[in-house]
Amino acid sequence: MIRILYFVTRGALVNEKRTNSNHPVKMWVSILSIQRNLSMRPRAQWMSKIQISKSWIARAKSFSTSTFSYKNEGNIILMGSPGSGKTTHGRKLSKRLGMPVLDVDDHHLEPLWQMKVSEKLNEVGAEKFIEAEGEALLQLKASNTIISLTGSNPLHNKAMQYISESGVVVFIDANSDDIISRLEAMKVDRIVGQGSGMTMKEILAYRQQFYEDNYDVRVTCEKEESFESIGEKISEAVRRFQNKSGYVSTRSQVPSESTADFNQVVLQGLAQDGGLYVPEHPLPSMTIKQWERLVEMTYEERALRILELLLHPSDLHPGLLKYMINTAYSIENFNCKVVAPVVPLENNQYILELFHGPSASFKDGALQLMPQFFSNASERDSPNTRHLILVATSGDTGSAVLDGFSKYADKNTSVVVLYPERGVSAVQKALMTSATGENIKVIGINSDFDFCQSAIKRIFSDTALKEELLLNHNLKLSAANSINWGRLLPQVVYHASGYLTMVQQGIISMGDPVDVCIPTGNFGNILGAIYSKQMGIPFRRFVCASNKNNVLSEFFNTGMYDLRQKTLNVTTSPAIDILKSSNLERYLYMITNKDSKEVRRCFDELSSNKFFQVSQEVVERMQRDIVADWCSEELCSKAIHDVFKRTGYLLDPHTAVAKAVADRFHDESVPMVICSTAHYGKFASDVLTALEGSVDADDPVTLFRQLKDFNPYPMMHLELEESIRRPKMHTQVLSANVNEIISELKHFIKMM
Repeated sequence: MIRILYFVTRGALVNEKRTNSNHPVKMWVSILSIQRNLSMRPRAQWMSKIQISKSWIARAKSFSTSTFSYKNEGNIILMGSPGSGKTTHGRKLSKRLGMPVLDVDDHHLEPLWQMKVSEKLNEVGAEKFIEAEGEALLQLKASNTIISLTGSNPLHNKAMQYISESGVVVFIDANSDDIISRLEAMKVDRIVGQGSGMTMKEILAYRQQFYEDNYDVRVTCEKEESFESIGEKISEAVRRFQNKSGYVSTRSQVPSESTADFNQVVLQGLAQDGGLYVPEHPLPSMTIKQWERLVEMTYEERALRILELLLHPSDLHPGLLKYMINTAYSIENFNCKVVAPVVPLENNQYILELFHGPSASFKDGALQLMPQFFSNASERDSPNTRHLILVATSGDTGSAVLDGFSKYADKNTSVVVLYPERGVSAVQKALMTSATGENIKVIGINSDFDFCQSAIKRIFSDTALKEELLLNHNLKLSAANSINWGRLLPQVVYHASGYLTMVQQGIISMGDPVDVCIPTGNFGNILGAIYSKQMGIPFRRFVCASNKNNVLSEFFNTGMYDLRQKTLNVTTSPAIDILKSSNLERYLYMITNKDSKEVRRCFDELSSNKFFQVSQEVVERMQRDIVADWCSEELCSKAIHDVFKRTGYLLDPHTAVAKAVADRFHDESVPMVICSTAHYGKFASDVLTALEGSVDADDPVTLFRQLKDFNPYPMMHLELEESIRRPKMHTQVLSANVNEIISELKHFIKMM
């Protein structure tokens, strides 16, 4: 018997997983390891993490809506612990930028007090020194200057608000062990605020919260990094701040004339020329040693450090981003502390569980955050403008969108979901059609997902319709599918976090190669993993796993995207029942070195001829990183049955597709991460059929009860179990006719 601690929402429960003694596979993660990494945080601790003062949120929003060079006075303000090198870096940055430098200790406090700082500390005592120092900082006047703060300035809230309004605050986020070593070398054994019996490590940890609440740009320092190297990173961070980049369409021939900012991209979804938005410049990256700093952090802390690199603070300030992240990934939304845990399976294969969110699919990882992006962008764009989110879903996106937008959207935002009536599971349909809310509508379409997605794109490209909606209803259209960059962006996080968790658990050492296998339809999930590699996560190879709708595996093996003889097959893995893969366009833009002309050619030919082909050179580039294959329905079912028999772990059909394909490419010397994109409960009938050969019930409640009789790992998803008991609220089904869909949209808009 092995015992696995498994955690569900609102409490920590122990699930004893019994396995046959003949099983050759042992899930070897120890109870102590899982308890350390997955244990519930107390509600009080969670609440303290997401509560940010109203004044700080207001400041963050004000910063994000301003147009500026360095904010009001044009200063660059260096902040960090004592020993982080603020004074040294200030001097060097001064020479590089040709700006004067002001050290608060030497150039402001001592002249103002007419005594050394140490003498002032002795005079007023440690308890009153922070107040005296803060009052002094409130008298500082400087413009277009590099200012090196003291280590204790951020502890005075009023003074920090004052000084931060004069420029951009750059946080030198140094490793605490390095700080302690430097202070010891300087013979400093106590700093301001360090009470009796408090260690240096404890006071530095205490101070960190104040630094975290007061920066605009973070510089993550490597452990034992040289001052010269840190200085280069500070200069690069300032350069990136000064030269804000935007987003361009994958099909734009003149990027400089069509650049959008992040909030415009989130609101628009699809670019006006029919392409997809991508960053104008390459994604920022971190070194292996910088990534190593994130290993012992929580999922939320990792997400903040990754996303603040990808988002300019004028688009979304780190303070506001932090609030959004802690709200999105709270224990109220995800039933597992680490949000996306990694659990061992067999033969050096590991499962990245992405189904712990409220709708039990990987889409929650993005769609608990993206609606907050949208609401913030909408407020900045025009508080009175109405927005209609149009969503095409192959099963999982719809319920995740409905859940996320129902929580975070404002009253001026509505959602319409289109799903293939016979192309989703009974549980998926129950989740969507039971959704409540005045501003949502769920419509079944008598066709497949490709039609639903194409209909959405046609509606977006209908200029006359968009003008009519804006003129008559003050309404704009937007999307929440992964064609929206704001939806795709959070997916980078859980792939990177999965790798870091493997390091944390001792499965690998930092820098070791890892392969990733992802069941793939619209190419957004695998693209998130590819982007995380561009940012420095050392993934070796990506395995693209398709079901019977194997257009992607065919493309990566031949370079031909050929739909001429293909019809969509309805399978037991409906989320990847897709023939027209939207996010492949972003990947082709990347792999062709931003050749927008070639991207346009490919997708114009696909639209007109149902076919395109790329050069052999492009095929070779793709195959350096990606291998691809597909799995039949029989092998998918067999994988569910056999894996459960060997290990006690129950796969959903999408994860089973990935498992079957992963086995063909797996080199046991390199760990293979298999992305589990949905909880098996969403596909209860098909999973039970795989286990028993047939099922004698069709209602989800009975199916769930039968699944629990198998005592599977992971446990049943509680929110999923509760949701299927809700009454059905949406019953409308339309034919596969775009004009009919548009007519229904107009009717819904009038009723809003």
